[in-house]
Amino acid sequence: MTDGRLHDGFIPGRFPIDAYGNGGFRFAEMSHKGSILLLPSGIRAWSVNSVAEMSIETFGPVFSEGSALELLLLGTGPDIAGIPERLRQHFRDARIRLEVMQTGSAARTYNILLAENRKVGAALIAVP
Repeated sequence: MTDGRLHDGFIPGRFPIDAYGNGGFRFAEMSHKGSILLLPSGIRAWSVNSVAEMSIETFGPVFSEGSALELLLLGTGPDIAGIPERLRQHFRDARIRLEVMQTGSAARTYNILLAENRKVGAALIAVP
C-alpha cells in the first residue's frame, strides 16, 4: 500500500472506499491524504478542502464525464453544508443529480451504488 497522494493525481477505474478519516481515504490498496473525486473514469485528487472553495471550475472533471454520470454524491466534510444555487443550477443543466451529505454518509452510499453498477460519482472532502 502506498501512502500520501494519488500517483500523478489520478488512478483509472472504479473502486469502493475502504476507509475514510484522518484527513484522507483508503481505496484500491492505497491511501490518499486530502479530498477526492470518484468518477466513472477513475479517482482523482481534488484540491477542495471546504464548501467555500467549491465552484463550477472545481467540478470541471465531474461535468466532463457527460452521460456516464447521473448522480454525484457530495460529501461536505463532518457536517452537511449548503451549496450555492448557481452551482446547483449548473448540475441541473448538466443533468447530473446532486445529493449533499456528510462525507462519511457519501462514502458509504457511494459504495452501495457502485456495487449496484449505477452511474454514480462522489466528491468527498476529507475529514479529520
